[in-house]
Amino acid sequence: MIFSSLSQSSRYAALHPLFPRAFEYIRNTDLHALAPGHHPIFGEDLFVIVEHVPGRMRTEAKLEAHRRYIDIQLVLEGVDEMGWKPLVECNKPVSDYSAERDILFFNDAPASWIATPPDTFCMFFPEDAHAPLVSTGIIRKAVFKIAVQSEGERMRHGL
Repeated sequence: MIFSSLSQSSRYAALHPLFPRAFEYIRNTDLHALAPGHHPIFGEDLFVIVEHVPGRMRTEAKLEAHRRYIDIQLVLEGVDEMGWKPLVECNKPVSDYSAERDILFFNDAPASWIATPPDTFCMFFPEDAHAPLVSTGIIRKAVFKIAVQSEGERMRHGL
């Protein structure tokens, strides 16, 4: 898990081949003008989901984890107090992993909470369980979904 300000995003661009493209999109797009919903950037390997929703209480937020995608959760308005816990320490799954939705929820409590204000982001990898959208107000955010393994890599490996 990484927590950082958008001004420091260049530090993380080398961590994944699609991170530079995601950060370029952030720099060159008026994210506030995007309607809530799914917006493709580079097929299913990189897309953004814009959310504009009321926050929920910590007790209502479930930890979630993904296998196929890395999240860059960029807060645009409000403060999202995101919960975090290492996936290996989560042992109370709500149900089975949904491959279709690439999500697994847990009843475990987060190990820590990260107050994430506008122009900051949390980057969650498959080993990070996270509980987003915790706030007393409205949250507007852009969740960038980056394929852990791109379509080209999957084809080269016969997957």
